[in-house]
Amino acid sequence: MINQVTLVGRLTKDPELKRTSEGTSFTLITLAVNRNFRNHNGEIDTDFVQCTLWRRAAENTAQYCRKGSVVGITGRLQSRHYDREGKRTYVTEVVAETVRFLSGKPHEVVHEQQQEPKKEETSLAF
Repeated sequence: MINQVTLVGRLTKDPELKRTSEGTSFTLITLAVNRNFRNHNGEIDTDFVQCTLWRRAAENTAQYCRKGSVVGITGRLQSRHYDREGKRTYVTEVVAETVRFLSGKPHEVVHEQQQEPKKEETSLAF
């Protein structure tokens, strides 16, 4: 059987790194993925896909990506369910196996680097 998903989209919010009770790092993200066609009104619809990233992929994504960052994910589709207050809830998500950062550095990181003077520049100041 084949269960492989490839997505390219934008993060809908800043990733938040979490840890399981055993200490394994993970993050839950939502990717906004545009469809490849226009609807009957001539607009491009967007799907919002829930993704789970584990371990190093989660840590790197939380560190280097922000809301609006473009990322590519390959992984597998997984469905699960849980019961809460007698009500069964089903969840379908992509469990990422690889994550690629496709946009440049976040604006905040670029701005901080531009503000820091280089050592050569500070020694020439009068």
